[in-house]
Amino acid sequence: MIDARDLRKEYGDFVAVEGSTFSVDRGEVFGVIGPNGAGKTTTLKMLAGLLEPTGGTAEIAGMDTETTEMRQQLGFLPEESPLYEEMTPISYLQFFADLYDVPGDVAEERMHETLDELQLEHKERKLGDMSKGMKRKVAIARSLINDPDVLIYDEPASGLDPLTTNYVIEFTEQLAEDGKTIVFSAHNLFHVESICDRVAIMNEGQIVARGDLDELQAEYGETRYHVYTTVEVPDAVRENGNFRTEVESMDAVEETRTAAEEAGGQVVDIRTEESSLEEVFLNVAEAGTRGTRYVGEDGE
Repeated sequence: MIDARDLRKEYGDFVAVEGSTFSVDRGEVFGVIGPNGAGKTTTLKMLAGLLEPTGGTAEIAGMDTETTEMRQQLGFLPEESPLYEEMTPISYLQFFADLYDVPGDVAEERMHETLDELQLEHKERKLGDMSKGMKRKVAIARSLINDPDVLIYDEPASGLDPLTTNYVIEFTEQLAEDGKTIVFSAHNLFHVESICDRVAIMNEGQIVARGDLDELQAEYGETRYHVYTTVEVPDAVRENGNFRTEVESMDAVEETRTAAEEAGGQVVDIRTEESSLEEVFLNVAEAGTRGTRYVGEDGE
């Protein structure tokens, strides 16, 4: 559905994106994460046809990203999305429906249905009088007015309160369940972890790691084991009437079991804890671009 090959973007002597290669399958949610200045937004804008690559190619549904035909298949939500503040949500969406040549009756049904799903009230209120969260919902509705197959969302919950943020994330998740192909960028890695099938981690303009969450965890994360015993063993802390020891290997688990039995006790529980996406991201970012590896994709 989406195919990017060796994407590069230069601004004079500055290279904002270098050699970005990835693909996104139909119906997949693909996350792009990284620190500020990593090249995420530049990459998304090249995919959306808003920036011309200095090098490399990008296609959506087999069409070059600079073609009008491709834009008919695309819904783009930038991180900052100024709206026409004298318009109402209905007139604003109707304006964009006309630009996409959406038939009037289809546009009418689609805009009201989407705004209802987003639980947006005051459809006839001027956009300039709306909160940031309400404006963001209207911008999301705009990205769907042409019923695109592909959505590119850059920080869809940027600057929103926690309640609105959770609603926007849940709505994005529903779009994925409805079969939309989504490229999704966010600084909140908990949201990325909850919604994305695969993730690309960018740093200093390059994709430095890529794969599904299990593959990234196996390659860059850590697994820790919490062993609960009825007696105190070395390095244990008391917790809920038992003793908890944190170790990093199954050999250490067995050593803890042996120590407990020698002390006249036993192991009553073992719980596994794996690194979060945030911990994986920090490990990859600290490693820099020298160790770039794409896991689970045969070096694509």
